[in-house]
Amino acid sequence: MGRLPPGARRGSGEVHSALRTGEQFTTTGRFALTARILVVNILPLVLLGGGLFYLDGYRTQLINERFKMARIEAQITAEALAGATRERQEALLVQIGKEQRMRLRMFDAEGRLWADSFALAEPAFQFDDISDDSWDQQFARWLDRTVDTIVSAEPVTDYVEPEAQEADAWPELARAREEGVSQVRLYDWLDGTPVITAAAPVGLNGATLLTVRNAVDITESVRAARSTLGIAVLCVLAASILLSLFLARTIVTPLRLLAKAAMRVRAGREREVEVPRLPERSDEIGLLARAVSDMTGALRQRIDAVDSFAADVAHEIKNPLASLRSAIESLPRVEDPNLRRELEQIATHDVRRIDRLVSEISDASRIDAEMSRATLERIDLADLVRAIIGSREHRSENEGRAIELAARGFAPIVAGVGARLERVVENLLDNAVSFSPPDAPIEVGIDNDGDWVTLTVCDYGPGIPEDSRDKVFQRFHSVRPEQEDFGHHSGLGLAIARAIAEAHDGTLRADSRPDAKRGACLRLRLPAA
Repeated sequence: MGRLPPGARRGSGEVHSALRTGEQFTTTGRFALTARILVVNILPLVLLGGGLFYLDGYRTQLINERFKMARIEAQITAEALAGATRERQEALLVQIGKEQRMRLRMFDAEGRLWADSFALAEPAFQFDDISDDSWDQQFARWLDRTVDTIVSAEPVTDYVEPEAQEADAWPELARAREEGVSQVRLYDWLDGTPVITAAAPVGLNGATLLTVRNAVDITESVRAARSTLGIAVLCVLAASILLSLFLARTIVTPLRLLAKAAMRVRAGREREVEVPRLPERSDEIGLLARAVSDMTGALRQRIDAVDSFAADVAHEIKNPLASLRSAIESLPRVEDPNLRRELEQIATHDVRRIDRLVSEISDASRIDAEMSRATLERIDLADLVRAIIGSREHRSENEGRAIELAARGFAPIVAGVGARLERVVENLLDNAVSFSPPDAPIEVGIDNDGDWVTLTVCDYGPGIPEDSRDKVFQRFHSVRPEQEDFGHHSGLGLAIARAIAEAHDGTLRADSRPDAKRGACLRLRLPAA
């Protein structure tokens, strides 16, 4: 395995440190998954909660409507009072004040107060005394002030009864007297409720009317809407936070476990790393956990195979190298021509053996990489086998043994890499030729049942013991015929053939002959195209 660049090592260390301490960390400016889940779920609710501040627009609309109403009421009342007798005027002031919950005052042409509905009868309303307010009322006033500050609401003059009960003490009355038209003004009581006053001229004798109304209902309506929305937002916000934390826990916790296991696998400090498979989860996290676990197992097997393969390679090459070294070192000291010729033959044989080993090892190591990049094509296995048999007979590689081919079933079309499948067939035929008696045929059968194409190569040799049928596919495991020269085969032929078969999603195994005769059968199964 190659070395990682220094930057990658430092980045992995930071991640490993964050996983070990459990702290949230950022990578290229992005927050951890838990924080992002919380932000995504909470941000819409925060924006919805911002509607609390925009209820001020609703309040302004209500006040504007009430302004229009106050102006109209003042004008209608002034018209009703004009021309009426004093007794009638006082009766109207009391009646209208009680019905409309207002305070009405009449001022004469000199601006002196001469009639007050609160003095003529019981007051129609009372301003709230904030000294005995409860905590929720105090909080409501604080929230009103906070909202007004945030939305930059225009300040409103506090309502204060003037000490001198004269028309000039009221700015709206002074303007009504001066301009001869009705005037409306907004004040603010101590409890935050609006006070709307309206002044209107009465008749043509210079008298004026002043109405005062404490619009408690506007404040109550706005506060009720604000409280309802606020409570709803808080409840949904709490539920969203809990659900977000639960969601983050169900996602982040297993991912953190998988990341820790992956870091241990990368560090290589543990021979067997227990990657959690999360069998109780059937979602994508569970699929990921099982995939990582399987990948780790496959990686461990691959590492073990590489280690074993490297040890086997060293062992297999060491033997011919030792023999070659011994022969070369002995040559200068040997004067007998026959013995020198024998040593030269041994050296030549060892060189060929090493060359064969290197070629086979190189081929075996390239199979996985080549197959992962190869483009599969449709191949008629029967035509491929016929071509190989003809080529071998032309090169006399069958050593006089007859090869009989029988194809049955559907056309044996498979999806694969022609050169690699040719290598499999060559290796199977080489193995059969090595073990078959000179006068015995080699039987090759091809069957296609629609799902699988099966190629069977049977010989009449000594056969393969049942307990050794899997060992013959191990690398460098070689049980050769007695008449064959030592070192003629590398012991990688069947191992390479099985690797190619598995790369084609197929299998290769050894069996006894189906007719119970002496000999062995190697059976290749590939998916039908």
